[in-house]
Amino acid sequence: MATKQKVAVITGASQGIGAALVKAYRERGYSVVAIARTITRSSDADVLAVAGDIADRKTAERAISEGMAKFGRIDTLINNAGIFIAKPFTRYTEADYTAMLGVNLAGFFHITQLAIAEMEKRASGHVVQISTSLVDHAIAGVPSVLASLTKGGLNGATKSLAIEYAKRGIRANAVALGIIKTPMNPVETHAALGALHPIGHMGEISDVVDAILYLETASFVTGEILHVDGGRSAGH
Repeated sequence: MATKQKVAVITGASQGIGAALVKAYRERGYSVVAIARTITRSSDADVLAVAGDIADRKTAERAISEGMAKFGRIDTLINNAGIFIAKPFTRYTEADYTAMLGVNLAGFFHITQLAIAEMEKRASGHVVQISTSLVDHAIAGVPSVLASLTKGGLNGATKSLAIEYAKRGIRANAVALGIIKTPMNPVETHAALGALHPIGHMGEISDVVDAILYLETASFVTGEILHVDGGRSAGH
């Protein structure tokens, strides 16, 4: 089946930024393949919910095959799923390491490889990674070696994908975030977390969505690491 309606694949889609992206892309007329470890079936016929661990290649295979069977195409992939564990470097456990590399890197590898294979058939597509400004600007008191290891890898991979596929109609970009108001951050922490940004406050989920939608329509932009971080990567 082939349709004219564009299709976005979004990982980590059950809450927070991911859920907001599902809503935003539906409002723009896209069908959506929404992937999360725990996600319920949607009443919207144009949203295909796929439950599974994105670190497992079988989840990626199921999402892409079911998405193609239902919608007939893949136009955009947003690698939103991610894990952040803040610990002093010597206190990370092997389980922490395995979990972060599994979701942040293996999850990216599996779903992106399969999605781009479908995009190539149409010579058109867009891949977006969610990264962090900690890669560029580490903060004392926020230990983040594994975040920098994995998200820094995504930044590098984004640029490499952009160049490899530039002449095949496929763009790749990343959005490097500061701290965003999501369910992960309790309200009582907002003042302290906001103070870590030169602009003086945390970001909103809508700031992230707006940045990704900009990249979606910016046909001359590829290989970009767009910082949505309240100035944090510029200095502190």
